[in-house]
Amino acid sequence: MIFVRFVCFFIHVLVCCDAYKPVVLMHGILPSPDELPDFQDLIFKIHPGTNVTLITAYNEKIASLTPMWKQTRAAGEIIRRASAEHPNGFHLLCYSQGGLVCRAALQTIPDHNVDTFISLTSPQAGQYGDPDFLKHYIPPMVREELYAFFYTKTGQLISIGNYWNDPHHQKLYEKESVFLAVINNPKFREEYRKNFLRVKKLVLIGSPDDGVIIPWQSSQFGFYDSKDHVLPMQQQSWFSNDTFGLQTLAKQKRLHVFTVPGVQHTQWHKNRTVFEKFVAPWLT
Repeated sequence: MIFVRFVCFFIHVLVCCDAYKPVVLMHGILPSPDELPDFQDLIFKIHPGTNVTLITAYNEKIASLTPMWKQTRAAGEIIRRASAEHPNGFHLLCYSQGGLVCRAALQTIPDHNVDTFISLTSPQAGQYGDPDFLKHYIPPMVREELYAFFYTKTGQLISIGNYWNDPHHQKLYEKESVFLAVINNPKFREEYRKNFLRVKKLVLIGSPDDGVIIPWQSSQFGFYDSKDHVLPMQQQSWFSNDTFGLQTLAKQKRLHVFTVPGVQHTQWHKNRTVFEKFVAPWLT
């Protein structure tokens, strides 16, 4: 009986290996040691035999605060390698801060062949919330004061400073932000848009109960206006001006947005039911 089960499992794996596209995984900010292995385990349980590559660069807590362009270059090398190794395409699943790293990589790599890019609870439009989880790494300031630190050369040496988006100091943000203000592409570098549009599908997943990404709608490219009202993606300049392809993806029905209530930021890689329902269907 044990031998029969082993043979059945082996045949199942052989069949599934060809059925599922490879997956590249990127961790978030201040990752826990089990974060990527948990994601990998969930994929293996749902899609046995999937070829999974982990982007482990800057995956230690303090290292994850490295400037975003450095992380982008490291992730980009893995994405380029995966593109060469998997000419039929692969999926890119990036979590939290990693989703913003992966987005920048895709905007700057002209020859990637990512099939589906899943941005899982990532601060795509920036962060403007009390970063309690960073209290050991940055000066003790409330969010209204943090611009004075983040919008300096020193502040831009910290990853979250690269995507700190203060709606009340936009001119300073546009002047000092060396990352988010650049990849949102207001000066319209055509290659950023062209490269990003190589993605066949973009999946944005967020939760109103996230608790870390603030506002949580940032995971779906929504953000605060100057009165602290959250405007949806469709009312943001990067969408209306199609600066890196969001509007095009939406028009071509290649953009898919999901809101999942009740999921806290650190639960995604531990909750098989949620992962199975909202993530796994895109990893075929």
